[in-house]
Amino acid sequence: MSQQKPPAILKTDRLILQTVAISDAPELLRYQLENREHLRPWEPLRSDGYYTLAAIAQRIDSMVQQMEAGNALHLLIRHAGRETVIGECNFTNIVRGPFQACHLGFSIAASEQGQGLMVEAVAHAIEFVFETYALHRVMANYRPENMRSGQLLKRLGFEIEGKARAYLKIDGQWADHVLTSRINDKV
Repeated sequence: MSQQKPPAILKTDRLILQTVAISDAPELLRYQLENREHLRPWEPLRSDGYYTLAAIAQRIDSMVQQMEAGNALHLLIRHAGRETVIGECNFTNIVRGPFQACHLGFSIAASEQGQGLMVEAVAHAIEFVFETYALHRVMANYRPENMRSGQLLKRLGFEIEGKARAYLKIDGQWADHVLTSRINDKV
């Protein structure tokens, strides 16, 4: 496995997946503000201070550092030929050694749901991570009531491995999660 820095851009038929950069701060802030209520049930409780340009710039700086260290890959999703961010796809907590695994997180704008865009983006990103990072396992967890995420992960070949009670504090409450993973049979 090479510790090469990922390319800045991945392309699908309809989408561009681009590694996050500090110049993306205003556009990522717009995406998060416009989708704040849409994403609220699936994310940790966020204060108003989270939704400021300074705070997002600080988060992006941390993301860039994690990518440079080989511990994460943070991708912004856009329609081809447009600047507007419509989603995110993140591979975090990359662990090497005998584990060779990471966690997957994703979101899409409320206005972009139901068009197959998330499947297109995440499928492409997973193949890239399997090939470039030579990971054996990508794990993704979702709340049982989040049927869209469950269906997406199933469609992408993720298998349910169990259920974790009170796994993450989401929207201010400890929430159960379904644990899934997809194995890379090529490594």
